[in-house]
Amino acid sequence: MGKPSQLNQTAVSDFLLLGLSEKPEEQRLLFGIFLGMYLVTMTGNLLIILAISSNPHLHTPMYFFLANLSLTDACFTSASVPKMLANIHTRSRTISYSGCLAQLYFLLMFGGLDNCLLAVMAYDRYMAICQPLHYSTAMSPQLCVLMLVMCWMLTNCPALMHTLLLTRVAFCAHKAIPHFYCDPSALLKLACSDTHINELMIITMGLMFLTAPLMLIILSYGRISWAVFGISSPGGRWKAFSTCGSHLTVVLLFYGSLMGVYLLPPSTHSAESESRAAILYMVIIPMLNPFIYSLRNRDMKEALGKLFGSGKMFLLP
Repeated sequence: MGKPSQLNQTAVSDFLLLGLSEKPEEQRLLFGIFLGMYLVTMTGNLLIILAISSNPHLHTPMYFFLANLSLTDACFTSASVPKMLANIHTRSRTISYSGCLAQLYFLLMFGGLDNCLLAVMAYDRYMAICQPLHYSTAMSPQLCVLMLVMCWMLTNCPALMHTLLLTRVAFCAHKAIPHFYCDPSALLKLACSDTHINELMIITMGLMFLTAPLMLIILSYGRISWAVFGISSPGGRWKAFSTCGSHLTVVLLFYGSLMGVYLLPPSTHSAESESRAAILYMVIIPMLNPFIYSLRNRDMKEALGKLFGSGKMFLLP
């Protein structure tokens, strides 16, 4: 339905990423803004990883998953922003067919991994607050590693399958993508062949990587809230909630940006609104996460202070 004619079908060697603006006078400003945000994102997440790995006091399940979340955020942003910066700098809008598929794979994988890690971190907080006597057993180092491996497997397989399914899609002569990255929905709109299987895969991945983790997060925080409000001491309630504050802030920002676009009526969707939402959850939130987790966490502040004071961050492996 609404597909271009088969007569226009051709072998596609590259696509055009139209980016955020077609005005030449805005390109330098966009390059400076996104380069700055990308550098802040990479530096902030790298510092979180270094602070956690170098401080034995932070070798706990919560910080283990936080370090992996920082690594995922850095990779998620790196899957799209460097190519956008390169295109602005060279005044080129092209991305090769293979490059587009590779970018799509990494975006789907790391985006899904972000969701899974947020859900696992919510479960970790639930066990710490609601089942403190069983916490050391339920969140042992071996189980934490196993949960991380499962997250990688659960995100890698569908992302790879969706990318491989795209290789069987025939694209038409028109190959402009109205985004700064290879958006899967925009790619399917350029197809001349049947895409029902691909569309079904998008729906399946949406249910897996959005609905399922979000439901686990909601259930975990529902149980946490029930347990915390049962604490008679106001100080005890505040201490319990303070351990969840940073994670809950990230969850609200991440899922709020996704729902702000994808749960709105289709008639309100536009390439511009979807690009703004993509900037929020691909670039801005990964940039803010290190600040959210460090500024509201005394242990992280102390670890970062020791990292800067000892000079370890400057040591090469």
